[in-house]
Amino acid sequence: MIESYSVSRLIRYLRELLEGDLQLTNLWVEGEISNLSRPSSGHLYFTLKDASAQLRCVMFRQHAFGIMPVENGQQVLAHGAVSLYEARGELQLSVDFVRPAGLGVQQAQFEHLKTKLEAEGLFTESRKRPLPPFPHRIGVVTSEAGAALQDILRVLSRRWPLAKVVLASSPVQGADAVPGIVAAIGALNDLDAADVIILARGGGSAEELATFNEELIARAIYGSRIPIVTGIGHETDDTIADFVADVRAPTPSAAAERSVPDATDMRRRLHYLSQTLETWTTGRLNQYRNRTEQEARVLARALPDIGRLRETVSALSRALMGDADRSISGRQQRLTAFYRQLTSLDPKGILQRGYAIAQRRGSRTVVSSVQEAHPGQQLDIFVRDGHFPAEVAKQHGF
Repeated sequence: MIESYSVSRLIRYLRELLEGDLQLTNLWVEGEISNLSRPSSGHLYFTLKDASAQLRCVMFRQHAFGIMPVENGQQVLAHGAVSLYEARGELQLSVDFVRPAGLGVQQAQFEHLKTKLEAEGLFTESRKRPLPPFPHRIGVVTSEAGAALQDILRVLSRRWPLAKVVLASSPVQGADAVPGIVAAIGALNDLDAADVIILARGGGSAEELATFNEELIARAIYGSRIPIVTGIGHETDDTIADFVADVRAPTPSAAAERSVPDATDMRRRLHYLSQTLETWTTGRLNQYRNRTEQEARVLARALPDIGRLRETVSALSRALMGDADRSISGRQQRLTAFYRQLTSLDPKGILQRGYAIAQRRGSRTVVSSVQEAHPGQQLDIFVRDGHFPAEVAKQHGF
């Protein structure tokens, strides 16, 4: 039994065939613009034709904004994908980029990708990262066999021999270049193996440098956590990789110079800073010394006359010592007189003059009257050189 298709089913099937063909989703088509229409929707509708055929084209508003001015009769190179407009069953090219036909496909591809990535913000200066001032590890992505590597190594060893070079070798042209470069950048990031990455290759033709205009490499540079310096070709060569990189240098040697400081210059700067610091320190010390001496002179003028005060204190001290001496002498004289008086009243002094003292034995009281002495009473008689016992025989009076 033969299967029948509805019109919509057939058109849908044909559309899926067209949109599933990768070759038809990334086309460059050259032709003359005709039947140009600019409706209020903002979309552009036109026809591309040559001497024997024509192709309906649509450029939707999001792609039409900011493109080059297009007019009927203009020969252009358009990029887009083939599709089928189901409502009319018409084959059409969905255009996303237009440039003058004389530009060439390779240059048109470059302009197309540049416009696309710029619109996404990959070239924005504010998102680009500063390079580390004193890197310890320099990642290098280039061909191990290329002259660019030797130029880079020579510059790095001369300018900053303290850094370690980590080579992530990759082809820089040919079919393996794009995946190799993307993998090398990814490996350096995954291993955290570098403080800065140099992506480089020597000079070459536009076709040889086309590797660095590939979208995959641009996105690998954009996605790198490690800052990337490009040194691709010569000074006049511009690649998409240069626009995305954090720093663009004109050559591999220049990329190495921009990635590291100059040790010789650093030594000069350190010597200069050392001298500047020494001069500044000496100047400040002299300034403080002069200020201290000035303050000391001001203080000396503000203080009283120490010499005069010293003389006054000396005079007061002499007067005080004189008063003290006189007071002590007077006291000594009074003490001497008092001592003599006490000595004269001392009973022992009487004994020395030949007198005797009679005391009642036991009570030690002095017998000062005949009436106090009773016959038979025991006495102690004290004389100059001792005492002896005595007994009262009888009382006698005067």
